[in-house]
Amino acid sequence: MNAVRCLAAALLLSTNAVAAEPIVVKLQSISDEEVLATQDRWCAALVDISATYRSEGQTAAAALAGRIIDAAYGYQLGTVLFKPTLTVNPQTFRTTRAGALSYFVGGNPDFPNDTGFALNDWEKCEHNTTGIFITGNSASTMGKVHFTDSEGNVTSVDKTWTFVKDDVGELRIVVHHSSLEYTTE
Repeated sequence: MNAVRCLAAALLLSTNAVAAEPIVVKLQSISDEEVLATQDRWCAALVDISATYRSEGQTAAAALAGRIIDAAYGYQLGTVLFKPTLTVNPQTFRTTRAGALSYFVGGNPDFPNDTGFALNDWEKCEHNTTGIFITGNSASTMGKVHFTDSEGNVTSVDKTWTFVKDDVGELRIVVHHSSLEYTTE
C-alpha cells in the first residue's frame, strides 16, 4: 500500500511539474544615466515634432508624435498618469494615448481646447533635473524643463516623471506631470 501511494504521489508531482510553466518576474534595475538619457530623448523628440510641423505640416507631425508616444510612454502597459502643462477641466488629465497625442499635436475634436503644444516653434529643449529617486524597476524625477522658441523666448515648466522598464528593458514614462512655474505677478 505504501509503494502504491508513493508511486501515485510521484506521478502526480511529475505531471504537475511538466504541465506547469514557471512564473517569471523581471525586476530590472534602472540607472540614473538611463533616466537622464531618456529625458534627453524626450526633449529631442519634442523639438523634432516642432521641426516636422514647420517643414511638413500637421499630418506628418501627428504621425511622428504617435510613434514617439508609442516609444516613450507606457500606454501599452496600462494607464499612464499624464497631466500636461496647458490643460483645463474637464480634460486636465490624459490617461489615454489619444489624449496625449491631442495635447502634443491638436486636431482631435474630443479635445477641443488642444492647440498642439509640440507644434509651437520649439528650437531647443533642456531638462534640469533636481533629483532622481530609483527603486527597483522604477525611477522618478523632478526638475525644470526649458523650451526655447526660434526667437529665443524661454518657457520653463516644473516637471515630474516616473519611468518603469518594460519587459524588453526599455524605459517608459508612466507618470508625467507638468505645470508652469508659479509667479507672484
